[in-house]
Amino acid sequence: MATIQRGSGWSIKLVFTLYKFFGYKFTYYLMYPVTFFYFIFATNVYRDLKIYYEKLHIPFTKKVYYNHLFMFAICMVDRFISKYDCNSYNFTYENKELIKEQVDNGSILLLSHFGGWSVTNCKTLSTNNINVVMKEVILESIKKIENSINSPLKNINIIDQSANPIEVSIKIANAISNKECVAFMADRAVDPKFSQKVEFLGELASFNTNPFKVAYKTKTHITLAFVINIGLQSYLIKAKEIKMDFSLNEKSAVTNSLIEYVKNLEDIVKKYPNQWFNLYNFWGNK
Repeated sequence: MATIQRGSGWSIKLVFTLYKFFGYKFTYYLMYPVTFFYFIFATNVYRDLKIYYEKLHIPFTKKVYYNHLFMFAICMVDRFISKYDCNSYNFTYENKELIKEQVDNGSILLLSHFGGWSVTNCKTLSTNNINVVMKEVILESIKKIENSINSPLKNINIIDQSANPIEVSIKIANAISNKECVAFMADRAVDPKFSQKVEFLGELASFNTNPFKVAYKTKTHITLAFVINIGLQSYLIKAKEIKMDFSLNEKSAVTNSLIEYVKNLEDIVKKYPNQWFNLYNFWGNK
């Protein structure tokens, strides 16, 4: 699934410039009219989010739709501002020691297109290298803006899945052999050979099996993390170890761990429904 990142380069550049002059609160309130624009014109998002909320058994009112778009806008803005001024953000951790221990010792880190997953790029609990394996089809104009902001962290590396598959595999293998942390986006299957359907919110949907297969083959621990927006420039980070039974065959072990991940994802989206940002029909065949 290749899903273009919402937004445009000129609008993000404008918002980022206004932030530098007027501060975060101005930027926050600016997101209300910006959200209204997409509220009016992003009809395909409305259609697909309606399917999502039907799965959650939550009435999909205009207010619910607007609030979902608004939360997405805030998390998108925070993605850029956090790299520029990380110290203005507050992070609260659940299982803080677990996260630090797992990242310090090298683990598979499961992320999702949920909340402010990209905001944590500005601050980590470990000095160990964190390699983020992802294929985000982002507009070139947006990518240029993000790349122009100097990140405060030097231990975050991106392994682009758009590159040669052999090259990607070698980079992942090298990172694991060096006891580095490797992070995957587990809730979006971008490669058919690493896709498996699991029941999610009452219907089968495709998920990324690659991190689970890598964990099985390398006997590496798996840690799940959700980054939840809890207020202005404030995020709560929940973490949990996902168990994998290495005594089973690969298919059974991967399936069991994948189901455990999906169950945790279900629980978190039920609690924070407007912070899941797969803005397409997640249960569709395409």
